[in-house]
Amino acid sequence: MADAAASMGTDPLTLADLLRVAGSPDFDRWREQVRRTGGCSDPIHLTGSTVTRDAATGEVLHSYATDQEPGGRLRIACGNRRASRCPSCAWTYAGDVYHLIRAGITGDSRMGVTSRVRQHPGVFATLTAPSFGPVHNRPDTGRCRCGTAHQEDSPLLGTALDPATYDYAGAVLFNNFAGALWQRFSIYLRREIAARAGLTQRELPDFCRVSFGKVAEFQKRGAVHFHAVVRLDGPAGHEDAPPSWATVGLLTDAIRSAASRVSVTVPPAAGHPARSLRWGRQVDVQAIGGMNQVELTDSAVASYVAKYATKAAETSGTVDRRIGERAELAKLPGLPAHARRLIEACWELDDAYPDRLLAKWSHMLGFRGHFMTKSRVYSTTLTERRAVRADYRARQERRERGLPEVLDDDSEGSTVVLAHWQYAGHGHTPGESWLAASIARDLKTNRDTAREALADLDDSEEGDWQ
Repeated sequence: MADAAASMGTDPLTLADLLRVAGSPDFDRWREQVRRTGGCSDPIHLTGSTVTRDAATGEVLHSYATDQEPGGRLRIACGNRRASRCPSCAWTYAGDVYHLIRAGITGDSRMGVTSRVRQHPGVFATLTAPSFGPVHNRPDTGRCRCGTAHQEDSPLLGTALDPATYDYAGAVLFNNFAGALWQRFSIYLRREIAARAGLTQRELPDFCRVSFGKVAEFQKRGAVHFHAVVRLDGPAGHEDAPPSWATVGLLTDAIRSAASRVSVTVPPAAGHPARSLRWGRQVDVQAIGGMNQVELTDSAVASYVAKYATKAAETSGTVDRRIGERAELAKLPGLPAHARRLIEACWELDDAYPDRLLAKWSHMLGFRGHFMTKSRVYSTTLTERRAVRADYRARQERRERGLPEVLDDDSEGSTVVLAHWQYAGHGHTPGESWLAASIARDLKTNRDTAREALADLDDSEEGDWQ
């Protein structure tokens, strides 16, 4: 292990700590804890105990305390969805999003979504931000407006050709109001569908329901746009067939029309002019999987959405943590100039629009919405997905401890659980971090191998994100 650490360029302090951890008598239990977190890079530490008693006799059926754990602590996964903060937990989150989105496209009996939903009209729509000024890019012609054929990893991509004329204020205000734009778009979409069906907007829910699952993505220029699976159901949701007039063509036309009409007005304030925020002219709408022999499959759509569910504004060069005060920018010498100007624009606009919390969300370039959202009856929920995983792990834990699968009918109140937990810190020491990263890589390798083993199955995409 020491040779392996040295071969990876591990510094002497980390190597010394790694050897300390690996040589401790409770290393095996520590490693098991970390494996259960999926190799989490910043686990939460808890201290405490739990006791399960028979409600009638008071007999202790099961007890657990952290006293005997390594360091007297139990480590649990941090649950951060950002890949830049914890790749392991982000991978788990992406898996949940994948199954949630895919269930709304093809159905999944395990999540209570009927397979008949596959026949409901559905599209994959992308709503983009407008232009705030020309930026360096890689057009189909091969050369940017600056005359250079940029490489795919060029740091210039997405940055302003002329920073002096680029509308940085407009860019961060668009990000800040993007959630409101989507909300109004969803209202306009229902109006457009109702009009095409010869119904009023009030009558539409009696015949058809619009369901969606969407994710936000930051472009390199620092502007947010949305990818959404939009589906037409019957009045009862995914269990109910939509009316015959509800077609992919009708939904596509309605989306394009609604996107072109919707706007949000930002009032003038403190010397800043009024603005009318709109979506960009590029609105892409494609039919999804299995319908009319289209190539855009349900698995591809779900994977695409899941990929961006774990990313945030840091993909455009900004930081992935909040900036407490403007002076902190001076302590970030590696921050790209374009991202720095966007962050500064947030702070400059904060006094003019105090209710928009632009300074608080400057690390997100003004965006303050959720990265993944869905309508109420699109499919299952992330909470339900986590509950299924937690139940599975609890059963696995009981089997390993030699306990019965189910205590005497807990649902009837035959047992009482007394628990006391306290927060005791988070994270790893340097050596623990190295070992946790190694465990995370091993787990990922095993999962990738398992997916490859399922490649020959008829429905091999079921192995994705497992």
